[in-house]
Formats: sequence, C-alpha cells, structure tokens
Amino acid sequence: MTFNDRTALVTGAGRGIGKAIAEDLARQGVKLICVSKNPASCGAVAEAITAAGGTAVARAVDVSDAKAVETVAAELIQEFGPIDILINNAGITRDGLLARMSEADWNAVIQTNLSSAFFWTKAVGWPMCRNRWGRIVNISSVSGIMGNAGQANYSAAKAGLIGFSKTTAKEFARRNVTVNVVAPGFIQTDMTADLPEEVQKGVTDFIPMRRFGQPADIAHATSFLCSEEASYITGQVFTVDGGMAM
Repeated sequence: MTFNDRTALVTGAGRGIGKAIAEDLARQGVKLICVSKNPASCGAVAEAITAAGGTAVARAVDVSDAKAVETVAAELIQEFGPIDILINNAGITRDGLLARMSEADWNAVIQTNLSSAFFWTKAVGWPMCRNRWGRIVNISSVSGIMGNAGQANYSAAKAGLIGFSKTTAKEFARRNVTVNVVAPGFIQTDMTADLPEEVQKGVTDFIPMRRFGQPADIAHATSFLCSEEASYITGQVFTVDGGMAM
C-alpha cells in the first residue's frame, strides 16, 4: 500500500483494535498520533511504535468532551502540520436491557462512540478539505447493522456512525477526502475476553467462519482504506466479521 509522508490520528489507540490500527499504519511509514483517555495506555503504544523504528506521539484526551477535542486538534495541527488520516475508533460499552438502561449509560455511550466522531471530524476534516486530501475511517460494528439485544445504546451509536459517514462522504468527496466505515464482528480484545465462556461459544456458533477475528484483521482493512490505492472508495461500509452480517 502507498502512503506519501502521511500523519494519522487514531482515537482509542491505547488497546485492542485502535492499538492494532496504529501499529499497522506505523509499519506502512505513517506518522502516528495515538489518542486515548488513559495517558499510560496511549503513551505505551506510542513508545512501542517509536522503539520499533516508527514515529509516534501520544495525547490523552477525553474524546466525549467537545471543547477538549477542539483545543487539542488545533494544537496538534499547529505542532505537527496537517493530519491526513483520521480513525474514529474510541468506544465504550454500558450494556443492559432497555428496561433497565439508565439515561447516564445511554448518554455516555452515545457521547463517546458517536459524538466523538463528530467532534474530531469537524476539527480535523475541514482542514483536510482545505488541503484537498484526506482519509477518514469510522469504526462501527455489526451491532450497528444487525442490532444486538442488551446493546440499544451501543447499536444506536454504531448505526449512527454509518449514517454520519455516508453524509460526510458526500460533503467531502469533491475535496478528495474519503470517508468510509469498517464494521467489525466479534474480535478477540479485552472487551470480548470478559464474555463468559458459554456466551463466547454461542457467538462462535453463529459466525460462519466459526471463530473470532483478530484486531489485525480490522487494522489491515482500515489501512487499505487510508492508502492511495483506495482513492475512489468513499461512503462504504466494510464488514469484517467472518460472515455474520451476510
């Protein structure tokens, strides 16, 4: 894949899928800005990338805080120049059946998983448009396509990302900025590791490939969509789920 001296910002880069995406882009020669709420986790990822010969810095940001995102984005552009690639990956879960779901749990998931993409895209996407080059990839979920009992907040946020991405893709297309979605299925991360063994087996039986995916599976798809080779792809949803959402 071709990358011409690009800088990428990845949210939720401290672990799991975000970490894998940051590492994969770094291997392609992309300079990384690793963002997460936890300074230790994103800092460790940036340090590991640097130790492996890449270029990376870390920034601790609460992505659900609009003002914080606006301020940090402006500082980063001032310090490092244009941000060419934006990966909106940050996400949390607050699962529970709708009847017992609190307003606080609803708002926390919507704000972190959906509103954060709006904050970062507004702060970073318009400069991309002025530079007439950019790649934005929003990490959704098959839960946003199929729904999932006990995840009304999460599914709504991930479905919202798809609509948001299709709209911004249309708005940014004439400026050579693409916006796409990667929708993971069940991936082996800290989040899925907490599922009881019987739940994991039940889910696996529902996946045509009969296994969970790896964070690298999502990272490879995301890196492709950020490359020069994906210049004519925008507004699309790529499910990486072992066949779940067929």
